Amino acid sequence: MAAAGCSVVRRVEELGDLAQAHIQQLSEAAGEDDHFLIRASAALEKLKLLCGEEKECSNPSSLLELYTQAILDMTYFEENKLVDEDFPEDFSAQKVKELIRFLSEPEVLVKENNMYPKHSDLLGDELLECLSWRRGALLYMYCHSLTKRREWLSGKSALLKKYLVDGIGYLLQMLNYRCPVQLNDGVAFQDLDTAKLLSAGIFSDIHLLAMMYSGEMCYWGLKHCAEQQVEHGDVDPAAAGASCTAHSEPLDFREVGEKILRKYVSVCEGPLKEQEWNTTNAKQILNFFQHHCNQ
Repeated sequence: MAAAGCSVVRRVEELGDLAQAHIQQLSEAAGEDDHFLIRASAALEKLKLLCGEEKECSNPSSLLELYTQAILDMTYFEENKLVDEDFPEDFSAQKVKELIRFLSEPEVLVKENNMYPKHSDLLGDELLECLSWRRGALLYMYCHSLTKRREWLSGKSALLKKYLVDGIGYLLQMLNYRCPVQLNDGVAFQDLDTAKLLSAGIFSDIHLLAMMYSGEMCYWGLKHCAEQQVEHGDVDPAAAGASCTAHSEPLDFREVGEKILRKYVSVCEGPLKEQEWNTTNAKQILNFFQHHCNQ
């Protein structure tokens, strides 16, 4: 375990140096200070200092957490720029691939060293959920932009389907890191609605958004890519993790989308009915699924 820990420390230090150089390039290109880049750079500077200490005294988990937080901030800056520019066609595909690679690096590092039985033992559920959410949400936004480009869609629906399958995989992975809370007589809840949410595996607003995004991506897949064949096995390896999508059978957009949107509507109109979550789009997609199934 000690050797694996030292290996992680060395690798995190190397990755931190590469990320710091990348942040420097981004700052120079932006021509102004950015809050997220400043925060990312500060985390990497702290990482560098800790890595400079005795390797045996370094805590791999703390170092990896610092690196992960820096990556989350750095990529958030770049994602915002892509969204603001509506994903320019000439370079967005490569940039999205690069951002996915950055956001996958912490998990890849843990897997390579086989340090712990579960990723969460080193990274923690919250960071793992965040990494999966950010990758899935990025692909959701990118695919949303692509679905508005009819000329692009006419010749590249197979590529769109690949992006959709990857994105849905990341979002389902995010939703499956934590197990639903089992309600029983030994667990006391002051708020019954909160108890119902936790028993449904919904721990935050982001979980609800992930459900809606997944359902909408399934809708795009069925609408634009019905003739294309992409299997779960084609999902980015970094998406496998604790996800239920790490299988070889084809992804059934209608089945997956219908299941997750029915749950979304049930929750929004049940324990969250006072929060006024909009279910109109989800119901319209469910109607589309039903109509498509009956054709």
